[in-house]
Amino acid sequence: MTAVGAVREVEAGERRAALVPVAVGALVRDGLEVLVEAGLGAHCGYADADYAEAGARIAADAGEVHRDAQVIVAVAPPGDAAIGRLGPGHALVSFLDPLGDPARIRRIADTGATALAFELVPRTTRAQSMDALSSQATIAGYHGVLLAAERSPRLFPLLMTAAGTVKARSVLVLGAGVAGLQAIATARRLGAVVTAFDVRAAAREQVESLGARFLAVDIAGDEQAGGYATELDAEQHHREQAALAAACADADVVICTAQIPGAPAPELVTEAAVRAMRAGSVIVDLAASTGGNCACTVPGGEADVDGVLVLGPLHPASAMPASASDLYAANVRALVGLLAPAGALAPDWEDEILQGSVVARDGAVTSARVAERLAGAGAS
Repeated sequence: MTAVGAVREVEAGERRAALVPVAVGALVRDGLEVLVEAGLGAHCGYADADYAEAGARIAADAGEVHRDAQVIVAVAPPGDAAIGRLGPGHALVSFLDPLGDPARIRRIADTGATALAFELVPRTTRAQSMDALSSQATIAGYHGVLLAAERSPRLFPLLMTAAGTVKARSVLVLGAGVAGLQAIATARRLGAVVTAFDVRAAAREQVESLGARFLAVDIAGDEQAGGYATELDAEQHHREQAALAAACADADVVICTAQIPGAPAPELVTEAAVRAMRAGSVIVDLAASTGGNCACTVPGGEADVDGVLVLGPLHPASAMPASASDLYAANVRALVGLLAPAGALAPDWEDEILQGSVVARDGAVTSARVAERLAGAGAS
């Protein structure tokens, strides 16, 4: 019987768990054995007893999980210690940042382990249940708005009281992907007046369907495979920044969500634009982990720029670890189901989802995109 093992996250600030009891029960019903490291769900409100009741065996430490499990599931990319525990008999399923850190994929491949990266799961209808990027971006977009509302000195909604009227606040959302759309919806539910920007013209309909105003800028942004925006040339980027500077000056809150896979986040909000905003305004940069959309963002920290608060959370989905883990574990269960159908580790490597997401196998880097990054790094 194939065993699936989940280890505790060791990266600072990471509070999610790769498996939750409901997913454990589903895997057991699928004919798999499940091991979880003791304390796996501590940040999510799940005790070891909850996992045991669902059918998991509680392992004392990560070493025991790696020794007894063939499929290792995690949230954050593995560090050197975790990579050192991998071997030819292992399949790793996790976020791996394969395009941002291709050297890590090379080190994993050198162990002989198979590795599947959630970042490269195809954006197809059939793969929706395995789309961890989207599930976690949904949480991040929701939390980003709540964080802004908490730190803002002003209420979001229009209030008419005996003491006077409180004006509805203006929220500007940059990027209308999954996180951005959830941010729009959440800000609207809180009563804010929302404007959103995306370089993809196709995003207008989605933005307006949520009741927000679409900020049109005269640039011809394209959409690449997977729904992400392509990078703009220098002249387009300058026009984009100028238009957004004017929009930021009118906003009480700016939520930044724009990212490009395998590349630094585009700088959309310049320092001059931040300094032109009203004191008391708040910027939440959900792209902080890849450098940020705001020039003043401190990844993992905050900055006060002439009275404008700039927040750069690195793990926004981890701020709501129970819900984030529930969704992520469902993604894990679905992808593991392709790796180990009928309870046995016997993947069909002709499957388009496995072909797209596998980055290392049999000692080799199997993703052409990762191999290109490695070759480019070697050439430089």
